[in-house]
Amino acid sequence: MSNSILTIQMITREALRLFKNSNALLKNVDRQYDEDFARKGAKIGSSLRIRLPNDFTVRRGAAASVQGTNEQQVGLVVANQIGVDIQFSSAERALSLDDYSERILKPAINSIAGIMAADIMGAVDGLVPSTTLYTDTQTPVSNFVARQDGNGNILQADINAFLKANAVLNQRSAPGNRKIILDPLTEGRMVGSLAGLLNPSADISEQYLTGQMKRGLGFDWMMDQTVIAHTTGAYSSAPTVSGAGQTGNTLVVSALSGPLNAGDVFTMPGVYAVNRVTKQTLPDLMQFTVTANAAAGATAISIYPALTPPVSGAAVQYQTVSASPANGAQINVLTNSGSQYRCNLAYVPEAITLVTADLELPQGVHEAYRETYDNTSMRIVTAYNVATDQFITRLDVLYGYKILRPEWCVRVADAI
Repeated sequence: MSNSILTIQMITREALRLFKNSNALLKNVDRQYDEDFARKGAKIGSSLRIRLPNDFTVRRGAAASVQGTNEQQVGLVVANQIGVDIQFSSAERALSLDDYSERILKPAINSIAGIMAADIMGAVDGLVPSTTLYTDTQTPVSNFVARQDGNGNILQADINAFLKANAVLNQRSAPGNRKIILDPLTEGRMVGSLAGLLNPSADISEQYLTGQMKRGLGFDWMMDQTVIAHTTGAYSSAPTVSGAGQTGNTLVVSALSGPLNAGDVFTMPGVYAVNRVTKQTLPDLMQFTVTANAAAGATAISIYPALTPPVSGAAVQYQTVSASPANGAQINVLTNSGSQYRCNLAYVPEAITLVTADLELPQGVHEAYRETYDNTSMRIVTAYNVATDQFITRLDVLYGYKILRPEWCVRVADAI
């Protein structure tokens, strides 16, 4: 008995099933679907506004101290339309769904998911994919953990590095359900180094059989080939702060003696992190990330998080630091000039949001179908090419992404 011809609906649903299970990072971030576009379809460049959690200070005593509800929001641009275009004959459409899925859909979906995951991993450094149409600013991760020698060289990550990452998430009041995305080589070393620890026998057996970490040290462990490698700017000496009392996302400094790269992390003496809930000063210096490349000679650095100190010693809403840096304070870049490291990521899924929206269904084609599954929207369109007697099919996803709570993420550096 011959196979029945696959329908576009069957193909789309199978593509979404493959997408959901094709990438560890995409399975473990907050996925949202914008139903506003369910009827007409979205246009590339559509912007969404996402509210961030409110922040308040606490008074002591009976006297009221009314404060404004200063809601903050961040824009998320649905600016990324990516897809894979394939062609096949009517005979190939007569394959079983399993055959079609394995031979044609699976490689295409893996490529789409890989690009989306790479975009999100790039956002850890504040990077935006180059495009001639639209860009969306990204908020980088400033929490940084590394094992270093006395000369500042980054060493191979060990158990203590990941335990410290967990402690940082605790300090930042991150919720549970914590994840780690590892570079394949980092994972290989960690599986070996943790094999002798006291773990449930079932977990040890699974790690031995698969060569992969599963759960331990407070995290679910996953591997992804899209983990980025960061290269520190080739600065010859770090600049100093020019002017006391600075606030905001721009830091005025002495002229740079060499470039700093987006994603470089630094601290400043006397500028400590604070507990975002209680506003109490923490014992660690606040870590800042450069958000845009700064060339040699530049006198200003774009940074995250913003410098938001207390006012006259009193805590303020959205406070980030214990104090502004002093004039002449030395900027201390945490990695050596020109050094490279693998940027493994410890995080909670709520920190990162991936949004998809419905693309319009075109008219006058052979077939078109759009499906939403597990908060992911995908469109597949097939048209007949009379010149080649082939059916041409395109798979498209329209998406945006943002690290909404970067304080709930930690970079765990590993030597290259």
